[in-house]
Amino acid sequence: MIWLGIESSCDETACAVLKDGPVVEVLSNPLYSQIKEHSVFGGVVPEVAAREHLKKISSIASEAIKLSGISFSDIGAIAYTAGPGLMGPLLVGASFARGLSQDLGIPAYGINHLEGHLAAAWLSAQDLKPPFLTLTVSGGHTELILEEENFKYTAIGRTRDDAAGEAFDKCGKLLGLGYPAGAVIGKLAVGHNRKFHHFPRALKGKENAEFSFSGLKTSVLRYVETHSPEYIQENLGDICASLEEAIVDILVSKTVWALKKTGMKTLVVGGGVSANQHLREQLQKYCVGHGIRLCFPDRSLSTDNGAMIAAAAIRREKEHALLNIEEVKPWMPLAP
Repeated sequence: MIWLGIESSCDETACAVLKDGPVVEVLSNPLYSQIKEHSVFGGVVPEVAAREHLKKISSIASEAIKLSGISFSDIGAIAYTAGPGLMGPLLVGASFARGLSQDLGIPAYGINHLEGHLAAAWLSAQDLKPPFLTLTVSGGHTELILEEENFKYTAIGRTRDDAAGEAFDKCGKLLGLGYPAGAVIGKLAVGHNRKFHHFPRALKGKENAEFSFSGLKTSVLRYVETHSPEYIQENLGDICASLEEAIVDILVSKTVWALKKTGMKTLVVGGGVSANQHLREQLQKYCVGHGIRLCFPDRSLSTDNGAMIAAAAIRREKEHALLNIEEVKPWMPLAP
């Protein structure tokens, strides 16, 4: 069956066409990123995001169909993000999906955005079976969840305040790197001194899997306030390397604690920050040394995209557990 996946939870308008079968194929996966519209504000403005989704969603869906080499009449089902996310953008995607399903006479299924991030990794490892530990790390989420059979989720730990991706972006803004800053920090950090400055690692050493990044942002703010712009610019690579090291150190140490606590031998990582090369290297180093299977999404599927939403629906359908989340909600955790 051919699936159309629609993602509009934040600032990417994304649609994808996937073909189900013994091996699921991504036939197309175009998206429109609103970075230009939001960069002037230094972050995502929900009302602006919703308006941009309204402008783009129809053309992105048509582009997905064209690139896949099919027609709308070939689509058998639609999967769209029902939450979590920004309410206005979510409603744009949900309304479009439901209207299209009515026009085509096919079902539309509301999908949890967080399941989508995990399904993005599943697309690269379709033999993956639970139980396994999951790390979802993005601009809006940082959490460790245990997934067991029949999509049973148990929270192991999550952030108490900010997400890791948000910490990258806001710290980058303080350093004058603009928005978004995560990828820029990663590039500037390459080959530089990760011990140049010791930024704080909140909750490290605590016997839990909880995260906290608000103190790190405050530390970067104080650092910028107490050093000249010239000093910051001259040492920007080393500062970025030290900042990246602090965030990755916390993510890895808490994940290692959760792996030991749960006894899991498979780790599935998803979300935009999963594209970070230093994070990948450090998790890979630990997992290889301890006989743990590590599953990352392809970098092209790390950020929000339509393919991950369709993949989440297909993965559930294969396990005879496909559900339709009818109510669109900005808060929709996988586990309480």
